[in-house]
Amino acid sequence: MAAPEISQRRLYEWLTGDEDSRMCKDIPDEACDEQPRSFFLHLVASLGNKLADELSSARLVLPWLLGVIGAPLWMVGLLVPIRESGALLPQLFVAGFIRLKPQRKWVWVAGGLLQAAAAAVLALLALFGAGAVGGGLVLVALVALSLARGLSSIATKDVLGKTIAKQRRGTLMGWSGSVAGAVTLAAGGVLMLFEDRPGEIALAVLLGVAALGWALNALCAARIREAPGAVEGGENAWDSIKLGLRLLREDRAFLHFNVSRTLLLASALALPWVALLGQQQSGTELGGLGVLIVVSGLAGMLASPVWGKRADTSSRRVMRDAGLGAAACCLLGAAIAWLPGGWTQTVWPYALVYALLVIVHAGVRLGRKTYVVDMADGDNRALYVALSNTITGVLLLVVGGAVGALGQWLGSPALLVVLAGMALAAAASASRLPEVE
Repeated sequence: MAAPEISQRRLYEWLTGDEDSRMCKDIPDEACDEQPRSFFLHLVASLGNKLADELSSARLVLPWLLGVIGAPLWMVGLLVPIRESGALLPQLFVAGFIRLKPQRKWVWVAGGLLQAAAAAVLALLALFGAGAVGGGLVLVALVALSLARGLSSIATKDVLGKTIAKQRRGTLMGWSGSVAGAVTLAAGGVLMLFEDRPGEIALAVLLGVAALGWALNALCAARIREAPGAVEGGENAWDSIKLGLRLLREDRAFLHFNVSRTLLLASALALPWVALLGQQQSGTELGGLGVLIVVSGLAGMLASPVWGKRADTSSRRVMRDAGLGAAACCLLGAAIAWLPGGWTQTVWPYALVYALLVIVHAGVRLGRKTYVVDMADGDNRALYVALSNTITGVLLLVVGGAVGALGQWLGSPALLVVLAGMALAAAASASRLPEVE
C-alpha cells in the first residue's frame, strides 16, 4: 500500500506545484493529512459532473432531443430557464438545511444520484418519447435534474472548503475543467464521424454517459473523508429574503444592476434557439450535433481569456459589450436563416453563430459575477449574491415562458430578432451603471 501513496503524493505535488503536500491553509490537520487523496477524489468527481453537464446541456443537447422527438417549439424556450432557475431558486432554503448537517458530503451524494436518475430518464425518453407528451416528460425530468444540481452545488462547495486548502482550489478546478473539456471535445468529434445517421440512439448514449458521470460524482463524494463541521450559525431563509428585499428598495444601484442582468438573459435564452435552428435547417443527424458540441467546447475554452482582464478593469463595460455582442449574434443567426442558398441548409453557419454566442455569453456571466462581488462589501456580499440569484431564477421562468410562446408563434428566426432587441436594451442599461472597480 506504500507505493500507491507515494505515487499519489508525488502526482499531487506535481499538479499543484506544491513541494510539500503538508502545506495547508484554513483546514484542520486531519484534512491536511488526507489532502492528496481528497484532491484526486474531488478531481474525478468534478470531471464526472462537468462531463455530465455538457452531455445533457439545456443549451444544446436537450433542444436537439426535443427536435428529434417532435416536441412543440414553445418547450425549447423553457429548457434554459428550468435548468438555471431550478438550481438558483432553492439556494436560500437549501443552505439552511445543509448547515444542520455535520457532514455535508451525503447531501452531495444524494444530489449526484438524483441527477444520475434524471439523466437516465432522459436517455429513455430519447428512445421512446414522442410529441408533446414526450416533451413534457423531458421538462419534468429536467426540473428534477435542476433541483438536484442546486442541492449538490451548495454541498460541493462546503465540502471543498473543508477538505482542500486555499490556493489549491483554483488549481483543482482548472485541471478538472481542462480534462472535462478535452473529453467533451472527443465526444463531439466521435459524433461528427457518424455524419448522417439518425440521432435517437446517439442521444440516448450521450445521456446515459451523463448519468454515469453523475454516478461517478456521487461515488467519489462518498469516499471523501470529511471531518464533522459546525451546525450552528445558519440564517433563517425568510429573514434573509425580507432583508434582501429591503436592500433592493433602498440600494438603487443594486436594483439597476438586476434590471441589466435580467435583460442580459437574452444571451442564455438565444443559445438553444440557435441550436434548434441549426437542426431545423440541416436535419437531425448526428454529425450536426457533433459539430455544435465541438465548436461549443472550443469557444468555451477561448472565452475566459477574452473577458477576464477586461472585467477587472471595468465589469460594467464587459456587460455592455457582451450585450452588444449578443444582439449581433442573434441578428446574424436570423439573417442566415432568411438568406437563400444551399449553404444555409447546413449546420456550419449556425455552428459559427453558436460559437460566437457562447463566447459572448461567457462575457455576460463573467461581467455580472464580477460586478455584483465588487459592488458589495464583506458584510452584505453573500446576501447580494444570493438575492440576485433568486431574482434571476424567478425572472428566468417568467421571461423564458414568454420567449417560448413567442417562438411557437413567430418561429426561430423572428424570435432571435426579438432577443436581439432585448440584448440591445441590456447594453444600454449596463452602460449607465456606475463603475465599481
